[in-house]
Amino acid sequence: MTATVTPRRGLEAPTGPALPQRPRLAPWLVLGVLGLVLSGVVAMGIGPAGVSAAEILGSGWHHLSGVLPGVEQAANPLSPARDAIVWQGRAPRVLTAMAVGAGLALCGVVMQGLTRNPLADPYLLGVSSGAALGAVAVLLLGVGLWLPVAAFAGALLALAATLALAGVGGALTPARTILAGIAVAQACSALVSFAIFSTTRGDSYREILGWLLGSLARASWASVLIAGVCLAVIGVVLIGAGRSLDAFAFGDTSAASLGVNVRGMRWMLLTMSALLTGAMVAVSGAIGFVGLVIPHIIRLALTRRHRWLLPLSACAGALFLLWADTAARVVFAPMEVPVGVFTAGIGAPVFAWLLMRNRKATAGGT
Repeated sequence: MTATVTPRRGLEAPTGPALPQRPRLAPWLVLGVLGLVLSGVVAMGIGPAGVSAAEILGSGWHHLSGVLPGVEQAANPLSPARDAIVWQGRAPRVLTAMAVGAGLALCGVVMQGLTRNPLADPYLLGVSSGAALGAVAVLLLGVGLWLPVAAFAGALLALAATLALAGVGGALTPARTILAGIAVAQACSALVSFAIFSTTRGDSYREILGWLLGSLARASWASVLIAGVCLAVIGVVLIGAGRSLDAFAFGDTSAASLGVNVRGMRWMLLTMSALLTGAMVAVSGAIGFVGLVIPHIIRLALTRRHRWLLPLSACAGALFLLWADTAARVVFAPMEVPVGVFTAGIGAPVFAWLLMRNRKATAGGT
């Protein structure tokens, strides 16, 4: 005889709607990469001398087939003048904008994750102010060709000063690191202001101001090489640290219990982020709001998991800066606006909206 067991009231299996599943993020990443490729081709054709996407692709195949062994070089659909406009002017600028946007967004994610501070950005450690000091020094000396080298050296010196100051008399904590970065940034900014006030004459002021506001007008294939190599090397390291950043979100004690070398990982990620930021600032100047706003948008829209947040933010940052720079060079043509003005004009209202949205969500939760 088989006994039947009747479940007690209140213990039945739930019959309501299933819990929502996590969104599939791989298609979003693929879509972002495809959007970058398409946007790059379209952006290279935008300007006073219009060039179609077919002409850009045909010209690109002309240059590529010329270096491939055993392949006959294809005809170039562009005249020499239009070919130079695309491949010596627009293409380096477009590629540099993509690399800088991706790099700043990556560093923003890492800095916000390490410090557990939603207001953190890539410039938190004084790197941009140190780079500005180095750049202004060479511009005032009249050796602008050395600007990327001097800016990167200034960024490294600022990073070293910040980490040394944060580590004096205690452990390297997020709060001490932030305070040290603010102090170093203010000192470098004061030196930059003094140098400009005491020595700048004539058009040199406009050149310095344009760089300080963030501009890609000086982008060249050397800029692509610097930004691209640094992004490829350091970006892979940062993306690979996604799980460690997830652990940092629960605090240092919890991260250590999960097997993370808290002190070593924090030093490594801070250093890598500052190096990548220094490289980006060296070729573009200090472009604001990319590393601050883009990670927040991706968190709200798609995911908080750093394994996906990092690459998705890199794609979004690259797209954002690409189109911001395209607008900066064509909206008010023939005058060109520094791209940092556009990113601030777009980023400030978006960030204010994010703050208000977060405040409403917090009030609703209470």
